[in-house]
Amino acid sequence: MADSVFHTRSVGAAVEGIKDQYADGKAAKIWEVFVGDKNSRTQNYKNFLVGLLKQKGCRRILDVACGTGIDSVMLLEEGFEVVSVDASDKMLKYALKARWNRRDEPAFYNWVIEEANWLTLDSDIEQLVGNGFDAVICLGNSFAHLLDSFGDQREQKQAIKNFEKCVKPGGLLLIDHRNYDHIINEGSTPSKCIYYNSKHMTDIKTSVLYVSGKPALVTLDYLIDASSIYGKNEEINYDQVTEFRLSYYPHRLEVFKNMLVEAFGERSKFDLYGDFKDLEEIENPAFYIHVVEKARRMV
Repeated sequence: MADSVFHTRSVGAAVEGIKDQYADGKAAKIWEVFVGDKNSRTQNYKNFLVGLLKQKGCRRILDVACGTGIDSVMLLEEGFEVVSVDASDKMLKYALKARWNRRDEPAFYNWVIEEANWLTLDSDIEQLVGNGFDAVICLGNSFAHLLDSFGDQREQKQAIKNFEKCVKPGGLLLIDHRNYDHIINEGSTPSKCIYYNSKHMTDIKTSVLYVSGKPALVTLDYLIDASSIYGKNEEINYDQVTEFRLSYYPHRLEVFKNMLVEAFGERSKFDLYGDFKDLEEIENPAFYIHVVEKARRMV
């Protein structure tokens, strides 16, 4: 199994093969530099997310992969009520810091941040779910961090079912993943991300692990210019480039769609976008974004 080769400690944590920078929080700090500047947010992404949530009348949002909190902060600034959870305490400390720094603002004072596991999400935040959230978001290729430990995707299905339990009838789930079909076929990953126009990314090295002839794991070795942390010289030197590895399960598009249908039921509405555009507008997207509108209860 894949776990005998690569060991993932937690969602977003570096794995064996490259120095574990999460032990002292260094990798979380580097990642915050990469994703933490709200001004580097691609406008197309912000317009898509905020526009869709407002169009559907969503107000109360659950961010189940908040990381350092950048999506949650964006939504708070747009007037949404946000509950944010993540499994990585190293990432959450940046969200907690953002809340503290803006605690004089009512939206941030009331911002709920919790550590939670997707496999026990419904019980971890049971007191917060109530009648359900207007929308649950799991974006930024976060869901792919959950690997297939048993070879039958049971834990991934359980996580999606737990998301479904948190969505009120008529509410939304927004969840995405990279175009792993393309990554598997081509063996490469775009270094630029549709979520962040980051100037810090220098390269992504892509590896695909096969088990019994099937792709079971994709590892991305990120090379990030850390000069904004360690000081800038005229040229980037080796010490200023930080490398760390993240592991992902390579979700096939059709299989992922079927898991969503299984969790939400065929009466729910399922829409699919590529790089936040209609699929007709883009031939080979880097990301697929699934939008599920949960069926309302029959009366």
